[in-house]
Amino acid sequence: MKYIVGIDLGTTNSALAYIASLVDDGAEKPLLAEVMPVPQVVAAGSVLDRSTLPSFMYLAAEGELPAGALDLPWAEGRDFAVGAGARDRGAEVPLRLVSSAKSWLGHGAVDRRSPLLPFQAPPEVSKVSPITASIRYLEHLRDAWATAHPDAPLAEQQVFLTVPASFDAVARDLTVEAARAAGLGDLTLLEEPQAAFYAWLERQGDSWRKTLKPDDQVLVADVGGGTTDFSLIEVKDVEGNLTLERVAVGDHILLGGDNMDLALAHLASQKLAADGKKLDAGQARSLLLAVRNAKEKLLGDATVESQPIVLLGRGSKMIGNKITTTLEREEIQRVLVEGFFPATTLDAPVVQARRTGFMELGLPFANDTAITRHLAAFLRKHSKNGRLPTHLLFNGGVFNSPVLRSRLVEVMSGFGATPTVLEDADPDLAVARGAAYFGASKGGKGIRIRGGVARSYYVGIETAMPAVPGMRPPIRALCVVPFGMEEGTSLGVPSGELGLVVGEPVTFRFLSSTARKDDRPGVMLDEYTWPEDLVETAPLELTLAPEGVEPGTLVPVRLEVKVTEIGTVEVWCARTDGPGRWRLELNLREAEAA
Repeated sequence: MKYIVGIDLGTTNSALAYIASLVDDGAEKPLLAEVMPVPQVVAAGSVLDRSTLPSFMYLAAEGELPAGALDLPWAEGRDFAVGAGARDRGAEVPLRLVSSAKSWLGHGAVDRRSPLLPFQAPPEVSKVSPITASIRYLEHLRDAWATAHPDAPLAEQQVFLTVPASFDAVARDLTVEAARAAGLGDLTLLEEPQAAFYAWLERQGDSWRKTLKPDDQVLVADVGGGTTDFSLIEVKDVEGNLTLERVAVGDHILLGGDNMDLALAHLASQKLAADGKKLDAGQARSLLLAVRNAKEKLLGDATVESQPIVLLGRGSKMIGNKITTTLEREEIQRVLVEGFFPATTLDAPVVQARRTGFMELGLPFANDTAITRHLAAFLRKHSKNGRLPTHLLFNGGVFNSPVLRSRLVEVMSGFGATPTVLEDADPDLAVARGAAYFGASKGGKGIRIRGGVARSYYVGIETAMPAVPGMRPPIRALCVVPFGMEEGTSLGVPSGELGLVVGEPVTFRFLSSTARKDDRPGVMLDEYTWPEDLVETAPLELTLAPEGVEPGTLVPVRLEVKVTEIGTVEVWCARTDGPGRWRLELNLREAEAA
């Protein structure tokens, strides 16, 4: 192995960083990750390097673009593109743009192998599945790597691929499947907030021990283009040595920079309407791209007070009929700060809008745009004895803005916390850099964060009771995987003897919780007293091989569980009255006899 590679497969941007092999000639080398420039189509016929690969895929129509317009150094004749050019072209023709594939990958209410994307595209558009889109992004990074490192194929390197801390076993397994299909070899999964923290550790070296002390808690606030995630990392003193442990993760909240762009586009369209200017559908799409660029300039440069918004007019005199307006710094700050980071209290509930009876099976976007209220809910749920974070680490492109960083610190001060901000150089690249550093730390060359699985897992057990007309038997939830169970470990579930139906179609029910951190394997929760934080996933319907018994036989089994090295979960059913073992993977997709 020549390199340790970290890949951030992001909702809106992906990136790759790497560290040269630590030992070539026996000499120590510094653990400094380098970011790989990614060649990509930025406009028809133009390929340039960028530090990130925007996670967008454009599906061109036949004859839409000149021949060779989407060619890459390693591919010719393509009818699709990923990256910056795909994102920008998709702003003009959104019904051919695939976006938010990672969020769809974690959406349990849909079949993530079916061609769903672009969502709501007309029949003439050839759609792709969320897992296929993820494969295309990873393939692009693989081929870009091969161009830069022809003698070190990515399939032969150690690869550390990041996922949201809030991803459950299903989404993690699908991510692994996409990586395998893209030809990634020696693969390990890592939670994104941990990767961001590893990037900070990389920059600090051994001096991190001067910044953090026992009982400190670091809040990693990760707000990217499409999602918001929170995690808590605690500093502990173990026999005189400082250790780090991830102690809490939040829900996967579909709320981020994309929402902010839509809010600014709405503001700009209102200003144009007040001037008697009405936009058609194409101009409205172009407006979204224009306000995004204006936002980045106004929030990134304190010397810029306003930014013009210019749209092409309609008809034969488009150039002469330009539609213009202006966005002021004060307007942007008001919309973004008050709309997404309003002042609030620690006990403020997340606003839940009343839903209609019928809804599209699209992504479950957050109703409440106040990131600060989501943070308050997270801290109420996970803070022990009223303890609040002592330190704050920002991650995600939204926090490139010093205005938004300052506002979050101000709101947390109102909660009663006075967090010290842990500065990092580039939130857009921290996750990829940190993943590479984590890979190096696994070799004993750096500090490790203890974490394990980010939630407790349960299986549904049907209770034995006399039949009652119109009443189904109650279901209990048996804890099989405790919060924090380490990767690469196994355990037996002390549940007594259970019966497993084999040889005929049956339904398995699975549940999980990010809040129930004290439940141990064997704990049984009654259906009628299930807490709100116990969430049921989609059921698994299958027929297990009868293994030499009559179909429909109830076989006595005991349960064993394993968390694999890459973070997926397996439940084994071992027969107690003879040979036979069945495996149920908590990917909710397959079970197989072994």
